Amino acid sequence: MTSLNVHGIKVPLNPGDVSPVVWQALATETYEAKEAKCIFKAVRPGDRVLELGSGVGIITSLIATIDSVHVWAFEANPNTVLLARRVIAANDLDNVELLQGVLTAGSPRLFTFYIRKDLWMSSMDKDQGPFESEYSVKSTNIDQFISAHDVNVLVMDIEGAEKDLILHAELCGIERIFLELHDHLYGLAGIRDITQALAAKGYAYDPRGSRGPCVLFAKDDGPREYVEMEADEA
Repeated sequence: MTSLNVHGIKVPLNPGDVSPVVWQALATETYEAKEAKCIFKAVRPGDRVLELGSGVGIITSLIATIDSVHVWAFEANPNTVLLARRVIAANDLDNVELLQGVLTAGSPRLFTFYIRKDLWMSSMDKDQGPFESEYSVKSTNIDQFISAHDVNVLVMDIEGAEKDLILHAELCGIERIFLELHDHLYGLAGIRDITQALAAKGYAYDPRGSRGPCVLFAKDDGPREYVEMEADEA
């Protein structure tokens, strides 16, 4: 088995485990590179983190390396969950609980999840592109989960589903939210809806932990440190 090192995380995957596009991103360390740059601004020692959309577990594992952090990670794609478990195990992380499923606002209900060749394109949006298979998954109420586990940080990359969640979830107790925006799915109008909903809940856009579409919203005012930009982004 091939063992890659991606952003300092051991990734024991073979080329056949993922699509060629995803493998290339892993091999060149462009996979979730923006998230990897920013995550240490979003998560602090001692945080209790809920991650939605763990993918193959690289960002999950990075979060788990932070001192005294506990992570609950959800991934809807059953094939990807198996890969993420392998990555988490390879990095000897015992502070991660990886679960297959979907968290949403409101009462639990059935959703159809569409599995695509490029794992990062799998989603609950049928119109996002051709899919290889589909399955039904019952959601869990996110606010109940946050309350039951005393979560204070939310991290998510859920291919557009973040809009509905942010608009309708209460998110009580959450101090910081780090997410990837998907404007190609809901446009600038969707970005406006998200930022207005978060502002109404008391969050402000925090440029210190933001990088392109990967953005941090926070209620507290942390250290005045910014994510270092590459030369071509300055």
